[in-house]
Amino acid sequence: MAVPGSKAELIKAINSNFALLNKKLEAIAPALAFEPLMEGHAKGSTMSVAQLVSWLIGWGELVLHWHNQEAKGETIVFPAEGYKWNELGQLAQKFYRDYEDINNYETLLARLRENKQRLLMLTEQFSNDELYGTPWYGKWTRGRMIQFNTASPYRNAAGRLNKLKKQTAA
Repeated sequence: MAVPGSKAELIKAINSNFALLNKKLEAIAPALAFEPLMEGHAKGSTMSVAQLVSWLIGWGELVLHWHNQEAKGETIVFPAEGYKWNELGQLAQKFYRDYEDINNYETLLARLRENKQRLLMLTEQFSNDELYGTPWYGKWTRGRMIQFNTASPYRNAAGRLNKLKKQTAA
């Protein structure tokens, strides 16, 4: 799918990439979801499907947090308080910890679905011009920053699940 360049394209990308991801997540046996069988986000690490879902929720919550900071007139800290862009592996580990207490796979998936709905509601609040008309962070538009942390990681996660399926079927 091409990089979204409008509000309609962004919403379509979020929905279509999430639908593909959700189908793959639902095919994972709950007993397998917490086994660290996948290459992790930090070099040399492994993660479980549950941690992958936690990573997706974490980024989604971060996007919502950025917009909450902006709405309050606060300075937005990118990517997150205490982290730099070259420390995304450590940030992924934080996301894993943030949701490690959710030990029911279906509950975790429900949390991801709810997060996606909140991100769509956020996106709907903005006009096409507000999403793509001007840079919002550095050279990146608001729409692109939302896409970087929703549609793109949904697609990436679906690819990781394809790889896991091939790996566990062998």
